[in-house]
Amino acid sequence: MILVAGPYRSGTGDDPARLAANVATMNEAALRLFRAGHLPVTGEALALPLIELAGSTRVGDEIFDEVFHPIARQLLSRCDAVLRVGGPSAGADEMTAQARAEGKPVYTALDQVPAPNAA
Repeated sequence: MILVAGPYRSGTGDDPARLAANVATMNEAALRLFRAGHLPVTGEALALPLIELAGSTRVGDEIFDEVFHPIARQLLSRCDAVLRVGGPSAGADEMTAQARAEGKPVYTALDQVPAPNAA
């Protein structure tokens, strides 16, 4: 199971179209991982529906902050590795630092990820 970590809010000004573009970048990487035989996950896929359900009214409000990064931290502790995609992101950098602290591999390109049977 590989966490795909990349920018969500960074550089977007919280513009919904730019947020969606960042999610699409992570999802595209996740699809490629899946097609290569891995189980990819993103924190956004788990956190965003819960944030909405909990009543968040805007990105970065109290409810958003309660759920967004804590979900990713917990998810990462159950993953085998991280694929870091995209540009600058404090949150994605936090995920890669956590992965390294937990002794997990961090990949920065899809072609670095070993085949599932070699992992």
